Amino acid sequence: MGTTNINRRDWLRKSMLTAGGAMALPYIGLAETPRAPLQLDTNGNAVYSPFFKEFLPKLDSMFPDLAAKLNANENPYGPSPMALEAFKSAAAGGNRYAWKELFQLIDKIADFEGVESKNIMMGPGSSDLLEKTAMVLFMNGGNVVSADPAYMSLIRVAESVGASWKPVPLKDDWSHDLKAMEAAVDSDTKLVYICNPNNPTGTMTDHEELVDFCSKVSEKVPVFIDEAYLWFLDEGAKKSMVSLINEGKDVIIARTFSKIHGMAGLRVGYIVAQDSTLAKLQNITRGGMGISYPSVYAAMAAMDDTDFIDSSRTLNSECREYVYQSLDQMGFDYVPSHTSFLIFPIEMDGNAFLDKMTQLKVGVRAFEFMDKTWCRVSMGTMDEMKLFTAAINKVLV
Repeated sequence: MGTTNINRRDWLRKSMLTAGGAMALPYIGLAETPRAPLQLDTNGNAVYSPFFKEFLPKLDSMFPDLAAKLNANENPYGPSPMALEAFKSAAAGGNRYAWKELFQLIDKIADFEGVESKNIMMGPGSSDLLEKTAMVLFMNGGNVVSADPAYMSLIRVAESVGASWKPVPLKDDWSHDLKAMEAAVDSDTKLVYICNPNNPTGTMTDHEELVDFCSKVSEKVPVFIDEAYLWFLDEGAKKSMVSLINEGKDVIIARTFSKIHGMAGLRVGYIVAQDSTLAKLQNITRGGMGISYPSVYAAMAAMDDTDFIDSSRTLNSECREYVYQSLDQMGFDYVPSHTSFLIFPIEMDGNAFLDKMTQLKVGVRAFEFMDKTWCRVSMGTMDEMKLFTAAINKVLV
């Protein structure tokens, strides 16, 4: 009986991580895991490339009761009061489609970004738009060039519809190796994908170098810049690639209301691109249809709540500094972050580490790259970060 139960658990776990079963992963706390088949190693962990692996929780730990949920880069302070009030007020209109209201939101975003409304495509979170871009551009094959490690949503979906991935390792300073990425572009390349700040490393690539790269490479193939975490920077707007749209460059910039705005569960995001690029996507798939009526109103209100945005940025920075100091005191190195999460190397098996942290009711992520095992921890409230550092002190020190 014992052996049968173990085999059934193993079978169920592996079935959840393949084909349609991978769709279960967002519901186990791994909210950023793409809905595409995963390649697993013999221990049931996700293999993204020869240099990049993620340790996955055991089946009986997939729905943990956590005191500190620090594994999905969620903003613990949101949605903002103004967004909540707008959502509540609009909830009674939830029986209606939000087409007129969605166009109002698009106009508001276009004004904010300094582009025309025709350059905006909405979606239920930016990951949805990453995945739709991958499905449309790679339905007839081709390859996508990106950093390694990188945020895998677009890449995994591209592979699932027939694309190949050309990973380019990050440089020693954790920035994108732009020269190597440009050299990797060939006649089969259909997209270059850059996450900046990068996930899972939390690091930035030099702004001027990236502008130059996007300007040149976009003359050959589209360049997709994922700026989900950019607003955690004090001067995020100055680090964006969105100005290239008005220069006619074939770039796609993704933004989300899930991070700084604290609306991960309300599902609102958008991309900014040339209208000709958006026409290719919208010829096959619709973006804004997946956004609820109340969420549209919440997003418009969230854009106006600058006090909440500034507070989220400040509190995130304070928690990050606290974790820096705590890791310093415990003797851990870490990679300085520009986001709402950070990584640091650990000398422990990734699966065992996740098990022990979950037993202490602290949820984190664990990866393997650069020949090391890494913990990635999201910034929660200060109380949650104190639970995290106390758990690290018990598990690793």
